[in-house]
Amino acid sequence: MSNIIESLNNEIPAHVKLVAVTKGKSQEEIEALIHRGQVYFAENRIQEAEQKWPDLKIRFPHIKLHLIGHLQSNKVKKALTLFDVIETIDSFKLAKIIAKEVKVPAEKEFFIQVNIGNEPQKSGVSIEDAPGLINHCRELSLNITGVMGIAPLAVDPMPYFKNLKLLSDKANLQEVSMGMSDDFRQAIEYGSTEVRLGRILFGSEQIKDQVE
Repeated sequence: MSNIIESLNNEIPAHVKLVAVTKGKSQEEIEALIHRGQVYFAENRIQEAEQKWPDLKIRFPHIKLHLIGHLQSNKVKKALTLFDVIETIDSFKLAKIIAKEVKVPAEKEFFIQVNIGNEPQKSGVSIEDAPGLINHCRELSLNITGVMGIAPLAVDPMPYFKNLKLLSDKANLQEVSMGMSDDFRQAIEYGSTEVRLGRILFGSEQIKDQVE
């Protein structure tokens, strides 16, 4: 694993965050990455994250934990307690609930999840409706810093990445979370500031779809 981390860190530009997706991975496997200098991590499910991360975050307070799975409204309080970055605001309703529950908005970062391929099986606001949701979140004083999207499988991801980057630029957002193990190089080429990598780090089919 150390060779993989070193290779990726040499390949990925310094301004792009490497976020390790640790769904299904043990505390021991996560800690091994931390000791090799990994700072950014992501989980899909709150219940699984609750079992692994509270102790790790106490022992390694510099770690930043991202939520990249669908956030149910009844789990907002737990998510705000555990995660530093929530990448999956995808509706006006969810934004309102988060705004009501968050205690210090500036201490948390939020991304708008965009369904850039208009795929019915995936969560996310449509790219046409995303500007309205971004503005709504700003009106609620949420700290919206980026957008997140997943390109459809088995197609050229380029136009989808271009559209997400264009949306980010028009909204004056700093972060563009796009690119996974199979397409992170293209994502970086088209302006990603954060790639979410699981399988390539751990050498197994860790996760096929980051949004369930």
